Amino acid sequence: MFAIIRRILSQFLSNSRTINNEPLNKVSLIVIILIDIFILINVFTGLDDISRWHISPTEAYPCYSEWQNYRTKTTQDKDYEVVKLSLPDNPNNQLNFQRNYQQVEAGHLGKVSQTCLQYASYKDKINNPDKQQIIKTIDQKQAKISLLEQVNRTIKAQYDSTLLEKIAGQGREQSINEVSAEKAKQTLEQNNRQISTLKQENSTLKNELLAKPESISFIAFIKDDNQFKEVDKGYQQASFWYPSIQLAFQSLFLLPLILIALSVHKFAQRRGFGLISLISWHLLVIFFIPLIVKIFEFLQIGAIFKFLFDIISTLFGGLIFLINYAYILLIPIIGFGIIQFFQKFVFNVKIQAASRVQKSRCVNCAKKIRQFDTYCPHCGYEQNLECYNCHNLTYKHLPYCKHCGAFQNTNIL
Repeated sequence: MFAIIRRILSQFLSNSRTINNEPLNKVSLIVIILIDIFILINVFTGLDDISRWHISPTEAYPCYSEWQNYRTKTTQDKDYEVVKLSLPDNPNNQLNFQRNYQQVEAGHLGKVSQTCLQYASYKDKINNPDKQQIIKTIDQKQAKISLLEQVNRTIKAQYDSTLLEKIAGQGREQSINEVSAEKAKQTLEQNNRQISTLKQENSTLKNELLAKPESISFIAFIKDDNQFKEVDKGYQQASFWYPSIQLAFQSLFLLPLILIALSVHKFAQRRGFGLISLISWHLLVIFFIPLIVKIFEFLQIGAIFKFLFDIISTLFGGLIFLINYAYILLIPIIGFGIIQFFQKFVFNVKIQAASRVQKSRCVNCAKKIRQFDTYCPHCGYEQNLECYNCHNLTYKHLPYCKHCGAFQNTNIL
């Protein structure tokens, strides 16, 4: 296992810093690194762009958050607060919720929920100058209430000080307090009466706003459990699949680049184009880095994570940290499986040797050699070994002797 990893790492480093088995000079190495950084930045930018191609759950169900907040609230004025959200703060702002919801569909895949569009249409019906004026009046009165309450708090905080000034016989003109002790109680009572009147007026205006036919229809709609359950179900499903959709689009972005870089690298190796082989190898590595990063991100938030989360939550309750134990166990096993797969089927020495011998190439570096060369003039690798049966030289890494046909135990090579 460690020998395999060491051989792969050695080959990786050799491919990354040599041209035709010659090390890169410092200037060339710096240029290659700068190219790598530039391409890597553009690859991640492209991945970010393509991951937004499909609309997100929040964009597909734009009414969900507001609707959910309304259902969880227990305040007395929650009906008024949700209606107020339908009215812009600026009366000159002709806000159209339905059009805003649908704008995200332009240039993107996916559709906005029809229930949310219906939700937006109710909000648009509420948004008119008459109701905007009611909201404006309520806000003005509420500002007055807040100001009077602040004045009352100040008077109460200063009352002890004003009382001491009176006992000491200090003149009013020397006082640092806003209201004298004699007027404090009178001012508090007057302010409280004003506050009570303003609150009553606000309550009347809120009831008037909620009594409008458009408000009644909107409140009835958002109190419909069936409508919300449909949105909630759709939002949860979209949230579950969205990371998988993002990974699929990001893979579609990267796979053509990986295949092109791999094809160019193989072609350059066959033709002996050292510089092209080096650059294409770097591109291949650069395209694999984001793919690996995105796969690990998916494992933390995607469908697999949710699947493990549900299983562990069911079996062990709140011991969610066990998911990390599961990953620590599974990832090395998966990594070992990937290494074994590539060693046996992709980078198998025997399979590569058979193909290279047929094309008169070195069984080690794949460079072109003459048919009877004992050693590769490019890497110095010996091409033949002695057959244990007839003792003639036969091809290395091939299963049978080319002279007597005896089986060669290549596992000991």
